[in-house]
Amino acid sequence: MAGRRAGAGTGVWTLLALLALRALGAAAHPQCLDFRPPFRPPQPLRFCAQYSAFGCCAPEHDAALARRFGALEARVDAAIWAECAGYALDLLCQECSPYAAHLYDAEDPSTPLRTVPGLCEDYCLDLWQSCRGLFRHLSPDRELWTLEGNRAKFCRYLSLDDTDYCFPRLLVNENLNSNLGRVVADAMGCLQLCLEEVANGLRNPVAMVHAQDGSHRFFVAEQLGLVWVYLPDRSRLEKPFLNISRAVLTSPWEGDERGFLGLAFHPSFRHNGKLYVYYSVGVGFHEWIRISEFRVSEDDANAVDHDSERIILEIEEPASNHNGGQLLFGDDGYLYIFTGDGGMAGDPFGKFGNAQNKSALLGKVLRIDVNRNERGPLYRIPSDNPFVGDPAARPEVYALGVRNMWRCSFDRGDPASGAGRGRLFCGDVGQNKFEEVDLVERGRNYGWRAREGFECYDRKLCANTSLDDVLPIFAYPHKLGKSVTGGYVYRGCEYPNLNGLYIFGDFMSGRLMSLRENLGTGQWRYNEICMGRGQTCAFPGLINNYYPHIISFAEDEAGELYFMSTGVPSATVARGVVYKMIDPSRRAPPGKCQIQAAHVKVRGRLIHFVPKEKFIRRTESTPRPTAPAPTKAPRRSRPTAAPLAPTLRPARPTPRPGRRRGGGRRRGRLGTAVPEPSNGAVRLVRPPGLSPGRGRVEVFAGGRWGTVCDDAWDTKGAAVVCRQLGFAYTVRAAKRAEFGEGHTLPILLDDVRCTGNERNLLECAHAGLGSHNCGHQEDAGVVCSRENPDL
Repeated sequence: MAGRRAGAGTGVWTLLALLALRALGAAAHPQCLDFRPPFRPPQPLRFCAQYSAFGCCAPEHDAALARRFGALEARVDAAIWAECAGYALDLLCQECSPYAAHLYDAEDPSTPLRTVPGLCEDYCLDLWQSCRGLFRHLSPDRELWTLEGNRAKFCRYLSLDDTDYCFPRLLVNENLNSNLGRVVADAMGCLQLCLEEVANGLRNPVAMVHAQDGSHRFFVAEQLGLVWVYLPDRSRLEKPFLNISRAVLTSPWEGDERGFLGLAFHPSFRHNGKLYVYYSVGVGFHEWIRISEFRVSEDDANAVDHDSERIILEIEEPASNHNGGQLLFGDDGYLYIFTGDGGMAGDPFGKFGNAQNKSALLGKVLRIDVNRNERGPLYRIPSDNPFVGDPAARPEVYALGVRNMWRCSFDRGDPASGAGRGRLFCGDVGQNKFEEVDLVERGRNYGWRAREGFECYDRKLCANTSLDDVLPIFAYPHKLGKSVTGGYVYRGCEYPNLNGLYIFGDFMSGRLMSLRENLGTGQWRYNEICMGRGQTCAFPGLINNYYPHIISFAEDEAGELYFMSTGVPSATVARGVVYKMIDPSRRAPPGKCQIQAAHVKVRGRLIHFVPKEKFIRRTESTPRPTAPAPTKAPRRSRPTAAPLAPTLRPARPTPRPGRRRGGGRRRGRLGTAVPEPSNGAVRLVRPPGLSPGRGRVEVFAGGRWGTVCDDAWDTKGAAVVCRQLGFAYTVRAAKRAEFGEGHTLPILLDDVRCTGNERNLLECAHAGLGSHNCGHQEDAGVVCSRENPDL
């Protein structure tokens, strides 16, 4: 293969990388020559029948290989053909192997494909003995022809660096074939998936929805109050679909929960043009949430008539956090509205809090009828709402006892049987200890503020036997994440392995997670989701990393699954990306999932999609991103009060959510010197008697410790230091040697300018290592905290 390879050095490096992968148990995924996963053919193959159960050939490809086989037979001498026909069939059919990408060296799309699959040495030697003349007819590779007379060079040319994948040895390799076609989990049980970038440059994308009108457009809402139209080819209209940014109450503060929060299209949108939005408004210190109805423009299907707004419902917000924000239409045609409990700590409103007060609309799931509302009331109460006729309850209430449900979804149901259809999943953000996922049902109480997760929060209220609350299907502690983002049950066509898997995430920790129901026991099994290890995602169009603040999940009109996250959780910073989830282990057969999008006339300019994210080559599972804590402003993501009392464990045990991989972070200043700190490591040095989390910043660089001397030191640089030391919050940046001068150390950094997302100070802009124009009287410090300083 010398003619195809980029030199001996590259070959050695490739071999070392493959050996490293093998040492980690990181076998690469099977892939096809179109760089997509293998599949189960829709019907048995006639020619390459051995790959009828699973592989890379649809019947059309199989028939083409059969024609090539026939043409080969016509060109080869009959005597040779009698001896070599079996070899020819073997070699041709490796294009149908689920490991075709490995056999043909297709993992790197920048290099040419092999014309012959990689062969094991003993097989090649046998083949050469009697059938080496076959290759002149099988392959156009003239370099291979010139080696025909030298058995050793001939078989070396056809060998693979990774002998685990050579033919036919890979057929009996148990490690490769035992879980073929299944979603692969690493040693910690983390399901390995990949991503595809779909949209970028968004400012806190809070929602992505489709209109269910056959157009297969998707609409992405930004927290500022703009909604953008994306066409099936992922191009975006230059003009926003909806722009109510002047009316929406939000701010540039990281973590501000107010803003444009929800969007839903009427089930009959293609006929009535109606859509509904959920957003924050305010005047002075008075704030409330608003649910409004709009209509699409009569002249442009990709624009809303802004003069058509009708306010359906407004609810006063006593605080600026816990604003809810989800709108959904159910199969019953009714609009479901998900409100927060009103904010602040522990739902302190009234005797039992808003969430347990049936006469309050906060802390609830509401259900209203907005059909046929052109005349008369803007909405009606469905007759089967659970508290109709109860004088002590608002008739809009469908379920109660929720804290701040952030992202809910209806299950479409199994594509074949319909099982599960109509189930309502919600992620409910927790208080001090737990995040939870609930299955919401009519008239049920989900426990807040009596209960948080499976444990009691308000012990007295929790002991009230009349509570009759429903436990979540899953809850996880704050060591795994501190702000759940509810997701979807996958019911799409493209990735059959994911069917029935509920995928959700956490805004603070950046974890992607999943639950799968055991249909026999009704219990839900937890698996974390990580990005594929090794070469799993190293194919064109796929990536293996994402921004850590997971804001929302979505499904398109065909049921494929997406999520939105950002690197900076501010409504004014364009760091938001939409990702599509990809299973690299199996796909649906080619042609099965094709869509026929209804034509929508486009007016104005289109902005074509240009992906920006890149695959990051790693030798093991991509570590989950660690999201820095948002700074300033109220947020849904942090606990707002200390626990009221020791919690009581319910009779039903808490599901074990899986352990976190690796050790915990080192916290506070270093107690003892680390023999060989990494470049960019930091430590805090503080005067005696000063509490942990504050002190002079000292950084290790160039093999020595030194100080940061900077009269313009700010909180973005301080945030980098605090995060490195394991603190969730940055209280302030201390200047002018507030915590003492480091006279015994050199000044290593000056003029440090950070965005706040760097891994260490060396990644920030600075004057240069050791270059400065300051003295130790300007040594920088930080004040960090594990508690939210704003609460």
